[in-house]
Amino acid sequence: MGDPKFPHKKYSTPRHPWEKIRIDEEKVLLSKYGLKNKRELWTEMATLKSFRSQARTLQARLRTNDPNALKQFQLMIRRLNRYALLPESATLDDVLSLTIDNILSRRLQSVVFQKNLAISTKQARQMVTHGHIMVNGRRVTIPSMLVQRSDEDSISYAPDSPFTDEIHPIRKAISDSQGVQESTEEPEQQASEEEPQNPEADAK
Repeated sequence: MGDPKFPHKKYSTPRHPWEKIRIDEEKVLLSKYGLKNKRELWTEMATLKSFRSQARTLQARLRTNDPNALKQFQLMIRRLNRYALLPESATLDDVLSLTIDNILSRRLQSVVFQKNLAISTKQARQMVTHGHIMVNGRRVTIPSMLVQRSDEDSISYAPDSPFTDEIHPIRKAISDSQGVQESTEEPEQQASEEEPQNPEADAK
């Protein structure tokens, strides 16, 4: 188990630290999901690697009709479904097809941004760490927490948070950004409706 005062690392560093393609991909993920540093990204990659490694092991064991392997497979799918990563009818191939984006999109700061409680993922992280977000009736200050499917609808501002005031500048900025998105979507829908249904007839 090790000394509790000195916990082991939950991630592994890349084997080749100076790969340009990998570095560029990591920069995109850090900016997209508002991560603080690459250690957070490597931690989520280790989580994904653990799921995929367990799936590959279970694939080999299920070929031998191992009853314990079937039970472990059901428990793993149930866990992934609990975090809204896969449906209940998922297979081991679905587990192997999971990407790092699937894991990062279930972090609390990502879900807060998806629910339009913040303008950006970085601001969502700040809200979480400063104690402005509540999950299932309790205050959560860990941006990396994976949100369960059952807790997603319970995410809201804390009662004593200034963001509960609808006239707060951040709330106004969020509503304005939503209005801009809706206004940009409407012309696209109108353009698609105005397209001719029979192009051949119009050509004639």
